[in-house]
Amino acid sequence: MINQRHKRRFLTLIRNTRNTPNIQNTKNIKTVWTWVALVFWTIQVFFPRALLGAEPAPQAILTEDHYDFGQIFEDRELSHTFIIRNTGQDPLEILKVDPECACTVPRYNRTIPPGGQGEITLTIKPYSVIHQFRKETTVTTNDPGTREFHLMLTGDALPFIEIQPSHIVRLKGSAGEDVRGQVWFTSHLPGPFKITGYRTNIPDKIEISLKAVQPDRVYLLEVKNRSGNPGPYAGLIDLTTTSAERPRLIVRVFGDIYPPSAVGR
Repeated sequence: MINQRHKRRFLTLIRNTRNTPNIQNTKNIKTVWTWVALVFWTIQVFFPRALLGAEPAPQAILTEDHYDFGQIFEDRELSHTFIIRNTGQDPLEILKVDPECACTVPRYNRTIPPGGQGEITLTIKPYSVIHQFRKETTVTTNDPGTREFHLMLTGDALPFIEIQPSHIVRLKGSAGEDVRGQVWFTSHLPGPFKITGYRTNIPDKIEISLKAVQPDRVYLLEVKNRSGNPGPYAGLIDLTTTSAERPRLIVRVFGDIYPPSAVGR
């Protein structure tokens, strides 16, 4: 800031321009304008911008950027609305909402007035998530301080019927060995669940047994090779259930049987 000595000199120069000859007056006028330019530059550089008044701008404020659905079923449509406030002085523009997965559908207010609030609703389509999931969406705005932010949806999606370790059984070994595989079926349905029957298109290749380990909830399927002929084969087991959501369960079987002499090669 200009000190008192410079200020007195500046005022003296202005008074002198009124009382001096023309030549000297011209020099003084140039000096005065030099000081005016110096004062203007000092104000622009050293005065806090807040004292002069900052330019109006939008400001995006989120009440939350992450939502967890907890434990849900895979068939559900999952939807959550994020609230965004504009605490700035200009309208806030939502320029782009870009989910990382095509299964997530966004719906949002494109313009939020100063002092107002808007919504960004993200909806995940049914059967788009399984087990622990995390879906991220990038939002782009015209807020100069927050050009981009991220919204997160997480949860634990349970299948109606969980199949472990897989819906595929691979039987690999010698024709003389006890070659078998297992599949566990666990129901996450709220009511009773039963597997009422099964059939296969390769009855000459495999033996099947089905056991209710925990009635109305957990079943164990065992598949054993019965083919004495070396060579590969493939087929399926079609199981029927009492579940309206999953009335059929399919298990695929792949056999790769070797001659006894080929084992260990």
